[in-house]
Amino acid sequence: MAFFLLALIVLACRLWPHPPLSQGQPFSSVYYDRQGTLMRITLANDDRYRLWTPLEQISPLAVEGLLLHEDRSFYYNPGFNPFSLMRGFWRSYVAGGKMQGGSTITMQLARMHWHLNTRTPSGKILQVLRAVQLELSYSKRDILEAYLNSAPYGRNIESIGAASLIYFNKAPKDLALPEALTLAVLPQSPSYRIDPKTGVIGSALIQARNRLFVRWQAQYATDSSQISLFRLPLALRQPEQMPYIAPHFIEQLRQQNQQFSGTDTRTDTTIDAGLQRLTERQVNAFITRNQSRGIHNAAVLLVDTRDMGVRALVGSADYYNRGIQGQVNGTNAKRSPGSALKPFIYALGMEQGVLHPMTILKDVPSAFGAYAPENFDRRFLGPVTATDALNFSRNIPAVYVASQLRQPTFYQFLRLSGVADMASENHYGLSLVLGGGEVTMQELAKLYALLANRGVLQPLRMQKNDPQQTTPVRLLSEEASFMTLDMLRQHRRPGDTLAQAPSSLPVYWKTGTSWGFRDAWSVGIFGPYVLVVWEGNFDSKGNNVFVGADAAAPLFFNIIDSITASYPDVQEPKRSLPKGVKRVDICLASGDLPTPWCQQKGKTWFIPGKSPIKVDTVYRPVLLDKLTGEVACPPYDEDETRTEVFEFWPSDLANVFAQAGLPKRKPPVNHCKDEGVDVSGNPPRITSPLKNTTYTLRQSQQGRDRISFNAVTDADSKTVYWFVDDIYLGSSASKSAIDWQPINNGQYRIRAVDDHGRADSRLISIEIVN
Repeated sequence: MAFFLLALIVLACRLWPHPPLSQGQPFSSVYYDRQGTLMRITLANDDRYRLWTPLEQISPLAVEGLLLHEDRSFYYNPGFNPFSLMRGFWRSYVAGGKMQGGSTITMQLARMHWHLNTRTPSGKILQVLRAVQLELSYSKRDILEAYLNSAPYGRNIESIGAASLIYFNKAPKDLALPEALTLAVLPQSPSYRIDPKTGVIGSALIQARNRLFVRWQAQYATDSSQISLFRLPLALRQPEQMPYIAPHFIEQLRQQNQQFSGTDTRTDTTIDAGLQRLTERQVNAFITRNQSRGIHNAAVLLVDTRDMGVRALVGSADYYNRGIQGQVNGTNAKRSPGSALKPFIYALGMEQGVLHPMTILKDVPSAFGAYAPENFDRRFLGPVTATDALNFSRNIPAVYVASQLRQPTFYQFLRLSGVADMASENHYGLSLVLGGGEVTMQELAKLYALLANRGVLQPLRMQKNDPQQTTPVRLLSEEASFMTLDMLRQHRRPGDTLAQAPSSLPVYWKTGTSWGFRDAWSVGIFGPYVLVVWEGNFDSKGNNVFVGADAAAPLFFNIIDSITASYPDVQEPKRSLPKGVKRVDICLASGDLPTPWCQQKGKTWFIPGKSPIKVDTVYRPVLLDKLTGEVACPPYDEDETRTEVFEFWPSDLANVFAQAGLPKRKPPVNHCKDEGVDVSGNPPRITSPLKNTTYTLRQSQQGRDRISFNAVTDADSKTVYWFVDDIYLGSSASKSAIDWQPINNGQYRIRAVDDHGRADSRLISIEIVN
């Protein structure tokens, strides 16, 4: 009955729920890059390096070596060994020798777990009782696992997981026999057996390990290769030599993950250690070369657009330099972007039908209400294409385009994209276009990745287990994103000449300079990456050298060239041409559809039904009297008149040409009574659709119901351009038809313009029924 009651008590103690032995212990955090390279191991809250490793993930060599050295009867004793205790008591208190404890693994765990003082007989008795308590409450496996994760291994290193990682740069499951036996003998006197400066193990540790190896050979089969390993020198890496890769990145992660739960403190990040080191080397080299110019700090962010993982993050030029406030994470700091946001103004303009890439914009003195912006160089170029206005960073055209945006406005677009801490829209007005607001490098990287991902916004990912966005947030169409990138691709890198061969890897990039020369930016896309480079001072002190094209762009391209040289397999992800874009011929002077009198023709990308386009009116033919040189008035005599083509420029653009020393020849004044310049020939006459007619279409036909446009043209007319409510639909040969598929009910104005500029129009109504 007594044995039965004792067994019942033991069983009750075992079945009674107990907290895990890891509870209450603080643990270090370990960060790895995407390939498994160690980036950093942090101190636990008690300033110790401590990791929890399940017993199954510890090498059997380390477990067997520990039991052989510390407690060969571990699996059979009740938590204490009476013979060892008696031997220790005799040597310590009777024979007068060196103090000897005679503790088992369970007793050592009890001492560490309850922080016992075991140097006195009473303390030793309490240790034995606590050891019995552990044996009654936990399995041998749990006790052995807890000991291996709590034992001291020198310096401020505890647990075999931390010791294996710090000393040997490997997981406990990968320990070789010499390393496993070294760790087995370390916990007895860890502070005396390693040179803290060199990490070379001392003679006492070597002798202790070799004695254990002799005992190992007597119990386990050992081959000659293992014996050879013990003749090699062994050095243990010290905590001071541990890597600390991407410190700003890890500090940001630590702030986001304030508290780890449980014993799993491993974090697998999206950083690529190779790209991180490469980027840091380029930043350090650039700062060293340019310190004489007053450039002391820079920040760089590299993001992979395929999964939005951060591959490299350099928050400052030197994390340990207090003089530049090096521990500030520049990629998370709000700064004025200058012109770095202009691509999105043009993207929205193309999205909303304000312009296409070759639309001619006016770079002339302009006022928008009370706001009168200037260009960076305080000069005006006159008529510029939208592409050149973007790549030459002209302010007047950008402000004009922004003033035309509706639903969303530029401000609303930034808010939708996640730019945080913005004031009200009225606070910025149109100055937001020129960097009046503030963004972080990480926010800017998301915006440029949106262009690379064809208009889809995705959050940055810093951990491998961060979920990728399953429901895409589309802020721009594929067509507008594609055309914006095509515009940025034409931005030539600094130092490029026409004789240089184009790079096999296109770069879509933009620079920015903030007011007061406080921030210099260069941002762009190459291959699968978005690269953001910032230069400046964290105290916002200005410097005239902080110009995006002169300061940030060289570092930007140094990094790109270094990456493409080190990683020759880097390629741009394959992206198909959006179905909604077409290539059309234009007259370069106006960006509109060419006429026979156009002097220079080109091509542009165009979104049918959305991009604004009309027939060119800059180049116009004028009938002149051969004798007087003045405009001929009807009726005309072919023998007495000749036709000349003149450029008809608005007065504000004509003034810019004159100020630049390139005055345009003025068209002659028309003194005819009708005050019109006659162009011979008849305008086109629309035959279909019928004037003032309501067309009823069936929705059930699913797009098969179409309206055919046709017109009768004069003999000299070759092409007819069709417009629906001033939106260009397409062109047709003079005797051919073109089809239109209405989408909504309503009244529409149909207009046909031939290649001589002659036009006809009419109103029709559309009614769509089920």
